[in-house]
Amino acid sequence: MYDLIIKNAKQIDESVTDIAIHHGKIVAIASSIIDQSERVLDLQNKHYVSAGWIDSHTHCFARSPIYHDDPDLIGVKAGVTAVVDAGSIGAIDVDEFYQLAQQASTHVYSFLNISKIGLLRQSELADIQDIDVPLFDEALAKYPDFIIGIKVRMSRSVVGENGILPLIKAKEMQRKSGLPLMIHVGNNPPELDEIADLLTKGDIITHCFNGKPNQIFDKQNKLRGSIKRAIERGVILDVGHGGESFSFSVAERAKCLDIYPNTISSDIYSKNRLQGPVFSLANVMTKFICLGYSRKRIIDSVTKNVAQVLQLKNKGVLSVGYDADLTIFDIRQQTVSLLDSEGEVRQSDEQFVPLASIVADEKNHLIRIEITEEGSKNELRISN
Repeated sequence: MYDLIIKNAKQIDESVTDIAIHHGKIVAIASSIIDQSERVLDLQNKHYVSAGWIDSHTHCFARSPIYHDDPDLIGVKAGVTAVVDAGSIGAIDVDEFYQLAQQASTHVYSFLNISKIGLLRQSELADIQDIDVPLFDEALAKYPDFIIGIKVRMSRSVVGENGILPLIKAKEMQRKSGLPLMIHVGNNPPELDEIADLLTKGDIITHCFNGKPNQIFDKQNKLRGSIKRAIERGVILDVGHGGESFSFSVAERAKCLDIYPNTISSDIYSKNRLQGPVFSLANVMTKFICLGYSRKRIIDSVTKNVAQVLQLKNKGVLSVGYDADLTIFDIRQQTVSLLDSEGEVRQSDEQFVPLASIVADEKNHLIRIEITEEGSKNELRISN
């Protein structure tokens, strides 16, 4: 007997399938599964299913004094099965964050800030003494399945007079650990060219489509040579929308040059979730519909691409043997107004609407099911 069978689920290519789940794993995918199951969810050929959405840039340490949120409000209640906190905490807070993360229904991971104080203040890298390498290494060793990457914020308000030095130190720390390195780019100095030329394959530039002077296009609206070289070396582009870091015009210009983000993330926290312009990962994904991205490209950018970049084994793919992390959603045919970080408004005739999150409980080999508010309105029902 299976734990759950999802019947008549549409995949993003419009094919319809049944999915069987047992002990937290996808164990069968077929046009029709008639075996017995403890629970059945029939999507009636109306609703979509994909691998669970992963938001690779959030701020969900609830006790952070600056950027904070509840992992489940931005996670399972919004159709997102895994969230990655991008540097809210450093080594001195990692114990507390880990304990809070274990209480969430959403999978929670951390990019550990190279500053031991994390985001206790905006200028966490202005004092180079706050980069405590032994303490950092100790945290990595203690939480190898929780800390999945390293975060360094490289903008003027963060590094103060230290220029490019924090990134040099971050690269040294990365070489020891082998973990992915996420680099926040913002106002200069340091200059984006200086940052990009230090990056290597697998490093992640977040806020890749920001509209600030230190953006990926130069004053002549041409792609910076440093960014072109970085992409050719295998550097990853991540959206990291946030309150100040996404421009429709920059993203549109990039698409015209066949430059696409590897991953779409929200940079969500309580303020930009409640007041915008982020609101949710689904809202950010919808912005790429109005930019002309295919549905498949968007879904890949929050599932398999993220899992590959962050080395999340058994996640991000809707296939037998993978973890039973799934997102059920609609693509609603309804005009919606969308706001970027520069104040520009655009319209989309479609929008992603999450209906439910299904999350594998790896420790207990069970699954958790969270039906969203929109899922309840759609009368999504699980029968026994």
